Amino acid sequence: MGTMLQIDDINVYYGAIHAIKGISLKVDQGEIVTLIGANGAGKSTTLRTISGLLKPKSGKITFEGKNIAGLPAHAIVKAGISQVPEGRRIFANMTVQENLDLGAYARQDTDGVAKDLKVVFERFPRLLERKNQEAGTLSGGEQQMLAMGRALMSRPRLLLLDEPSMGLAPLLIKEIFSIIQDINQTGTTILLVEQNANMALSIANRAYVLETGRITLSGEAQKLAASEDVRKAYLGG
Repeated sequence: MGTMLQIDDINVYYGAIHAIKGISLKVDQGEIVTLIGANGAGKSTTLRTISGLLKPKSGKITFEGKNIAGLPAHAIVKAGISQVPEGRRIFANMTVQENLDLGAYARQDTDGVAKDLKVVFERFPRLLERKNQEAGTLSGGEQQMLAMGRALMSRPRLLLLDEPSMGLAPLLIKEIFSIIQDINQTGTTILLVEQNANMALSIANRAYVLETGRITLSGEAQKLAASEDVRKAYLGG
């Protein structure tokens, strides 16, 4: 398993605010890696920087051997990284089908796109039932499935997931997490940002703990889940 994504000492600012303070991390091919931490720790900022929505002031982001720091977002999607944003960001006035078609906008392989659409509908049967419905009429859980399906339509090798369980009922959270594991087992590497640290650590291979823009702990997910400090701070134990 080679290293797929390597982040070296990136610094990111929002205006004068130093949001990410020299973090380094890596994601190996085939892994699920999770970033956990309190609100405002810099988890979403890290994902937005990887996906090209924010530009680092310094540092390197290497994906499959190429430096992608500062590339525009559409070029990063073409390179093989897709993000499911926090709050889902689906196109409410478009149908489920149109949202999924948009996920594949950069692809020319019509047969491959048709095949991937079939896979998305098999993985999310509710989207098939509602494919002609406006996306804004879906429940929160269905919108999360649509956001994940749309990201998968670009056929990413690395999927960035930002708070997939946010605002969902516990039963749905279990379903979404089991789908995340399934996506990973069928060959997609995953970097997951998640408030629900218990769930995130239960499916991840490795984890990084972010505090105010710095990584304070990292290691195997199971070991971090068992660590007294992590339990007290994030797992309510």
